[in-house]
Amino acid sequence: MYINRHAEKTVQELSRMFGAVLVAGPRQVGKTTMLERLTAGMNYATLDDPILRASAMEESGTFFKDNPPPVFVDEIQKAPALFEQIKLCLDRERKKGQFFMCGSQQFKMMKGVSESLAGRIGLVTLLGLSLRESHGISFDVPFLPTEEYFSQRKLHTADISYDEVWNAIHRGSMPELQDNPDFNWQMFYGAYVRTYIDRDVRELSEIGDTVKFTKFMVAVAAATGQLLNLSSLARDVGISQPTAERWLSILVASNLVYLLQPYSNNITKRAVKTPKLYFLDTGLAAYLTRWNTADVLKNGAMAGAFFESFVISEIVKSYYNRGILELPLYFYRDKDMNEIDLLIEENGTLYPIEIKKHADPQKRDMDAFDLLDKIPGVKRGSGGIVCLYDRLITLRGTDKVIPVNFL
Repeated sequence: MYINRHAEKTVQELSRMFGAVLVAGPRQVGKTTMLERLTAGMNYATLDDPILRASAMEESGTFFKDNPPPVFVDEIQKAPALFEQIKLCLDRERKKGQFFMCGSQQFKMMKGVSESLAGRIGLVTLLGLSLRESHGISFDVPFLPTEEYFSQRKLHTADISYDEVWNAIHRGSMPELQDNPDFNWQMFYGAYVRTYIDRDVRELSEIGDTVKFTKFMVAVAAATGQLLNLSSLARDVGISQPTAERWLSILVASNLVYLLQPYSNNITKRAVKTPKLYFLDTGLAAYLTRWNTADVLKNGAMAGAFFESFVISEIVKSYYNRGILELPLYFYRDKDMNEIDLLIEENGTLYPIEIKKHADPQKRDMDAFDLLDKIPGVKRGSGGIVCLYDRLITLRGTDKVIPVNFL
């Protein structure tokens, strides 16, 4: 059964503005399925087909004569020569919505997108299903902890129990797993990791030692929700730090890992400069770190890190689905170990968010928010604690307790 994706509206809007639209995202999150629905009746070419791929690479000049626009080209990153041909077509015809493409790498890794198609292409990042999508909620405004947001959001909520949240965290956000509750979770993610390494990773980099790369993925998953420590990751796997840096960039380019940048301005001298690392699909992270059931995970040592990763991932999706690529998301930590899990910057105002897996939030959980008042030139907006409490309530001033189903 097809689950409606919030990014559909963004793709349609971009196709009215640009000649080409490119949807990027990890393997198996539903890019092809979504675009097949949106481009029904158009020509379709998949570069997974070796004959079509050879034609696209060797005869790029005639490829779009055989597959005339409007056309949907799947796995476009396999034939970067096509980007130049798309540019020529668009410059000649000057029509909107002629080329729809998807691929499993970030745009900046797709050679030719920034060079050939700047100003001619609309870009969307699609991740796995959001809680909103999997519960059939049409509300698609990016998360922001303001009165205006909550007054709209409370008209579109689903009851999500404590156990349902942990099942969602453990099972992950892949559409196929959600659509088939009887699918074996371990077998699915085992096959996913093998396919990802055999196809996407080899495409992005010459990696000879796939066993070590798998170990590296496990080490990164075990570090979700922590400050990035490349030397520790390298040591755990037995590789050099430059190799760890290159391999991490592959996971980021594949949209499996997100690096949340620290907030800093010219005055915040005491702020740390290291990003925090998050695995965007908590199901894949649970598979890699061997948390084999939701019960074991929610009671385990990494429960807090997984809950935080899940919340960050949900918020990231709410922005990506609206076509926002440069995310206004940061965290704050200073040399005295004061930390705010998430800062959302909007119109010069910082909105602070604390993320707690418990269901009994306290005012003291928000003490660090007051640090923002001491930074000259910073305006602090309303904030809150995202947690497993079941009601939206005001805890202090304009700061709220925010249940997961209000993300």
